[in-house]
Amino acid sequence: MAVAGLLADARSLADIAREEASNFRSNFGYNIPLKHLADRVAMYVHAYTLYSAVRPFGCSFMLGSYSVNDGAQLYMIDPSGVSYGYWGCAIGKARQAAKTEIEKLQMKEMTCRDIVKEVAKIIYIVHDEVKDKAFELELSWDYRHEPPCPVTK
Repeated sequence: MAVAGLLADARSLADIAREEASNFRSNFGYNIPLKHLADRVAMYVHAYTLYSAVRPFGCSFMLGSYSVNDGAQLYMIDPSGVSYGYWGCAIGKARQAAKTEIEKLQMKEMTCRDIVKEVAKIIYIVHDEVKDKAFELELSWDYRHEPPCPVTK
């Protein structure tokens, strides 16, 4: 899960996602598919846009997953409660510049390891040294679950 926006809202939505996944597993006996989880959380976020008594959530977030059956999946949920699946997506301050860089990549021909390296390059490309604070980028990789072939089937 990656988040941009109000972190308190993000923590609340992370708890909702955890609860949805736990309830699904206890009811059906297997892990929740990512599309189903994204749709459930998106419905919850959308409900907060319908009534004036509650404040809408002030964050966008991405959910990612990899499974042997479904391959790699990435979903983005925006504050209006809309959920879409993507090959590559960006949220936050420099999202347009990052999306432009992502569109240049040939995602279908890359392995997950290659994509992680490209993501790090994109983060450094879109960082504005004049306006933005200095940052350190730390990435980790769980290579035990790396698919032997490109991300797509």
